[in-house]
Amino acid sequence: MHHEEPETRLVELKLELPPASKPQGVYKPLYLLDNRLIFLSGHGPLKADGTMIVGRVGADLDLEAGKQAARQVGLAMLATLQEYFKGLNHVRRLIKTFGLVNCTADFTQHSLVINGFSELMFDVFGPEHGIGVRSSVGAISLPGNMAVEIEAVFEER
Repeated sequence: MHHEEPETRLVELKLELPPASKPQGVYKPLYLLDNRLIFLSGHGPLKADGTMIVGRVGADLDLEAGKQAARQVGLAMLATLQEYFKGLNHVRRLIKTFGLVNCTADFTQHSLVINGFSELMFDVFGPEHGIGVRSSVGAISLPGNMAVEIEAVFEER
């Protein structure tokens, strides 16, 4: 099956990307290793208006709202990739996802929350390149009370 370019999928899915995030500390948002591996720092659920989706899943947010926050992290990450590479077609595939969910101690559906991110990557990069290895964990708190933080590794084309 021929897979469409990620930029084309972005338009077809009518996805609105937030502004590319700026570092909130001493780090780079993205590091390209040997023109092959793209390491992305932890991204939060940055919205188009520049605000973050905040709150704890299991208290302030329900599972669906947490999943939407994870999807928003994906959009923020795509914005960083798009800005760095002047488009998404330089990105070949998702390799690894590490997802943190800001949640209550009794919340156990972390992987269902992070699916919001993973399903977006599947939609943009396709079944062959949009599914990578993944971990999903709960966190007692995250910076600025953001709902979800995700870091990822992609492969450059």
